[in-house]
Amino acid sequence: MDTSALPEVIATLLHEARESTAHRAARTLYGGTGHALRQTAIALLSGSTLSDHENPGEATLQVLVGRVRLSGANDSVDLDAGGHVVIPQERHGVLALTDAVVLLTAAKD
Repeated sequence: MDTSALPEVIATLLHEARESTAHRAARTLYGGTGHALRQTAIALLSGSTLSDHENPGEATLQVLVGRVRLSGANDSVDLDAGGHVVIPQERHGVLALTDAVVLLTAAKD
C-alpha cells in the first residue's frame, strides 16, 4: 500500500514554499496520468494565491494547517485547519490568509 505521513509532507512543503520565489509548493499524493482521482497537497505562504482558474471536474479542498479563503464568482469562504469545502463548478481562486497547507482532491469528468 502507498502511504503518506501528512505531518512530514506538511513540513516539507512549507519548507519548499519558503525557499521558492513563488511562495508555494505542491506534491501529488495520489493520481495523475491515467487516474480519474487526484490528491495534491499544496503549501501557500501567507498572502500567496492560486489565481482564479476553472474547475476541471468535481473537487474538494481541505485545510490541513493554517487559514485560506476560497473565492468564487459571487462569494467566498474562509477556512481554518480542519475545514472542508466542495469547490464550486465555476471560476475560483485561493488566498492564503496565513501560511497554510491544503489538500486538493479532484476527479476528472
